[in-house]
Amino acid sequence: MNSEEVAKYLQDHPQFFEEHADLVSRMVIPHPYDGRTISITERQMLALRDKNRMLEGKMAELIGFGEENDAISEKMHRLSVALIAAGSFQAVAQTLNFHLRDDFAIPFFSLCLWQRPDGAAELPKFVDIDETSQAFIETLTEPYCGSSSGFETEVWFGAMAPQVRSQGLIALRNGGGSFGMLALGSENAQRFYAGMGTLYLARLGEMASAALARVPALASALDHRSWAGTGGLPLAD
Repeated sequence: MNSEEVAKYLQDHPQFFEEHADLVSRMVIPHPYDGRTISITERQMLALRDKNRMLEGKMAELIGFGEENDAISEKMHRLSVALIAAGSFQAVAQTLNFHLRDDFAIPFFSLCLWQRPDGAAELPKFVDIDETSQAFIETLTEPYCGSSSGFETEVWFGAMAPQVRSQGLIALRNGGGSFGMLALGSENAQRFYAGMGTLYLARLGEMASAALARVPALASALDHRSWAGTGGLPLAD
């Protein structure tokens, strides 16, 4: 019999060791670490200890993920409450700026809209945003996370664009098509990386979209234009 046949036989005949209990006490196998021989019972205990350590490590990892998610959920809750209280475009923009910069520690943030908000003359000037970028945002089914390479990031990050090594782009929608985007940037290339979970970013986009859509400021259209701030929104008080 080869080893596979022996293993299958023992699996199919679990009563074998009951019928040959003395065999278990006499059999010795190599120690997994120091080369000496030990009994099957000792080897089983070592295997159980190793498995226990592995499970403890996984448990600690899961607890860490849970605590991290709790912290993010608390921050999202604070942001949602603040957005509910914001009654104007300026208030919504300032709320996003404060929470993304101070609560979420996102160093570069830009709010880009395809329409100029009414009563926003004190905001920085609108800048051209190309149709390719708008079309890309329109096709997003989930937030884009990855390198800023290949994007005209100076449009939404301005003078800070050379420092941005990773970015998250979130489409703003009100029912059908997009009416703008949130651009989040970081000097850390791994802050927003391809393949990362985007659940909270998607929720952020939904919250921001709802808050912006209910204020009366987004009335006058300015085709293919966008307002953008860098390093947070430099709004007037």
